[in-house]
Amino acid sequence: MIELSVIVGSTGVLLLLLAFFLNLFEILRQDTKTYAVLNVVGAGLSCYASILIDYMPFVILEGTWALVAFTGLVRLLKRPDRE
Repeated sequence: MIELSVIVGSTGVLLLLLAFFLNLFEILRQDTKTYAVLNVVGAGLSCYASILIDYMPFVILEGTWALVAFTGLVRLLKRPDRE
């Protein structure tokens, strides 16, 4: 049976890589709500998975990533002229 941390972490990393891939190939710009949501959710899930396995370096990394992405999302939500 696959552990919860593997499922949660894999889903989070998949979302982060999807955002990166879509941006790299100019399918999704960095200043869109979709990009920010992918980063917030992906980093949040990755952070939670790191908490589950008690690996603090990635808790700090992914937690910071999620907070910064969330801040960016809030800024985008305040601008009605975007996506």
